[in-house]
Amino acid sequence: MSVTPAPPDPAIILDAHLDIAYNVIRNGRVFTQSVYAQRRREAALSPAQIRQLEGVITVALPEALLGRVGIAFGTLFVSPAGNHDFGDAAISYNTPREAYDQALKQLDVYQRLADDGLIQLIRSRAELTAVLDTWRPGSEFADHRLGIVISMEGADPILEPRQFEEWYARGVRAVGPAWAGTRYSGGVVGSIFQPGPLTSLGRELLEVMSHFGALLDLSHMTDEAFSEALDLYDGPIIASHSSPRKFYDNPRSLSDDMLRSLAERDGVVGIPLYNRFLQPDWRSGKGGKASVTLLGNVIPAIDHICQITGSAQHVGIGTDLDGGFGWEAIPAEFDTITDLNLIGPALRARGYAADDVAAVLHGNFLRMLRRSLPDSV
Repeated sequence: MSVTPAPPDPAIILDAHLDIAYNVIRNGRVFTQSVYAQRRREAALSPAQIRQLEGVITVALPEALLGRVGIAFGTLFVSPAGNHDFGDAAISYNTPREAYDQALKQLDVYQRLADDGLIQLIRSRAELTAVLDTWRPGSEFADHRLGIVISMEGADPILEPRQFEEWYARGVRAVGPAWAGTRYSGGVVGSIFQPGPLTSLGRELLEVMSHFGALLDLSHMTDEAFSEALDLYDGPIIASHSSPRKFYDNPRSLSDDMLRSLAERDGVVGIPLYNRFLQPDWRSGKGGKASVTLLGNVIPAIDHICQITGSAQHVGIGTDLDGGFGWEAIPAEFDTITDLNLIGPALRARGYAADDVAAVLHGNFLRMLRRSLPDSV
């Protein structure tokens, strides 16, 4: 009996890292309202209120759909109390129970969007297929749906390793054990470097996650924890938003050896669109937004990973847009998330074949999802 081959994936963009719920709760943003309407509203705030925001907004649902962003990893991100960059009481915690409670509030943001029919949560291959079907040739723009994969950035909301089962039942399909250092792993964020490998809890968490085939996200891990996780975890592995260390010489980034090790496990790295991660000497006051460009910085970062790993099968997009920074700190050509559609033509101009462009824009992370998701929920 012949088997009908699966149709090719539609031409979408997959963004492996967006702090959507964080921005709703921390910055009072409305995901369903246009970026431009929100910019007008925020521009009318008092100077003190504007300073409390984390830059000019770039991400909202209308602009995502306009740019054919069909799938995004939506984070649950809460910050340890006392962190000056992300210390807002609305998203910070002192105890694991507080981290758990804060993450549940963010999960509720995604659930309410899904209940209202505005997004589709992706918890299974069947739901992944349903989202992709809305983008196939012949579909109307009004039919397009943004699929959200729930990803936990920093594992402290997991009260103990066995409690991951509850989070999985609630829809979490990817976990990054580290942000700064957590109870599970040494970690790096900005100038905060909390050294160390996986903790005993971290090693136990990886064992529990492997039973569910969940995606392990290595972004923010120290080199030691990264290496240990690669050795221990037998499930699918990504680094959702990490740049090559060649472009940002900081433990937050991935060395060439780390990139090769990740590729050996068939993992995928998502390139962030944060200028600081793309140009070694970038500072917001030095050259500003215009000093980092698509052709001068973003495409070379993608190309570097392809050259180091030997193919275009291990790099994708993990923008981290509005992840504690805004429009001022992203490359010159990018105004909103819509402009991710500039990346494909730029890769083609660089000489990348159509299949390789599709792999970078969506195919590589789709491979990871298909490997990790259950058939149904």
